[in-house]
Amino acid sequence: MARVRIDAVSKRYAGRAILSDLSLELTDGECFTLVGPSGCGKTVLLRLIAGFEVPDGGSIAIDGDVVASATSGLALPPDRRGLGVVFQDYAVWPHMSVFDNVAYPLKLAGIVAAGLRQRTMQVLDLVGLRGLEARLPSQLSGGQQQRVALARALVSEPRLLLLDEPLNNLDANLREEMRFEIKELQRKLGITILYVTHDQEIALAISDRIAVMDEHGKLRQTGAPEEVYEHPADDFVFRFLGIANFLPVRRDGDALYIGGSAAAWVGPAPQLHGETLTAGFRPSDVMLARAGDGLPGVVRRASFLGSQVDYLIDIAGTLVRAALPSHECLARDLLFVEGDKCRVALAAVQWFPGDIVAGARV
Repeated sequence: MARVRIDAVSKRYAGRAILSDLSLELTDGECFTLVGPSGCGKTVLLRLIAGFEVPDGGSIAIDGDVVASATSGLALPPDRRGLGVVFQDYAVWPHMSVFDNVAYPLKLAGIVAAGLRQRTMQVLDLVGLRGLEARLPSQLSGGQQQRVALARALVSEPRLLLLDEPLNNLDANLREEMRFEIKELQRKLGITILYVTHDQEIALAISDRIAVMDEHGKLRQTGAPEEVYEHPADDFVFRFLGIANFLPVRRDGDALYIGGSAAAWVGPAPQLHGETLTAGFRPSDVMLARAGDGLPGVVRRASFLGSQVDYLIDIAGTLVRAALPSHECLARDLLFVEGDKCRVALAAVQWFPGDIVAGARV
């Protein structure tokens, strides 16, 4: 296990700031996921921790030992940091067998043959590859190649495992399977994991804590997955962690209306003051009816997706998405078609200051 402390780290490329005074701390034995849009600096931070890059400012410490410092010029090489790394493309050697790929770090470390074989077979067992040790990577599936890369990163018993988008090249089913296998490995080994991804589903599924970065390399929020998802710090976090709907709401005296229309707001009351607000909600927060109370809507698109029906609904000129279970639509006569009128109720709302919808249009 390892505790990682990143203190005011900065990094620039060609005069452009990628990271600026970023500070973060990972605790022993946790699976910590760093999420953010492509190009925000996630992989740069991972490479700084691994030792493949040197910070322009700040310092990085692992278990209290400084491994990189811009002030002193210290930059410990990757092989002395006690960590394992798995990249997006796996980087398994095509001419080596599964056994030789996994055993390679032990050969470099000068481990004797008996110990090398024992440790290699133990980690192959751990990732479910026993029996495949003589195969070449070309004889493996994508998921099996990913396991080879994981095994190779784990064979040296690192205190910290760095994962850089390791599931990106897998199909959807394998990706879902492997994300749970990684979490199970982390539980078995008690190892500290830093996982870098732009996939919020993976982050929410496997993390003990997550940190959300914006496109400028700034941390917007850090916390447990359910905390960040249910209580986002701002609209960027809310938007990034899933499909987000926004409705502009204006205050006129004691009354609330949708945007510039005469349609009255019907739903949870805002906790914020101000003349202009935005109501944020997920497609799963939307409850539909053919008549009765609720916001007036018109169905602009209806898509049957098997287990659910996805609707695009026009509410006073703003388009929002709704997702209803198919069985509920069938049982309650909620199979709408394009042009149908409906009533929209909201189970939960996140309130944000200002008119985010107008800002997005600009």
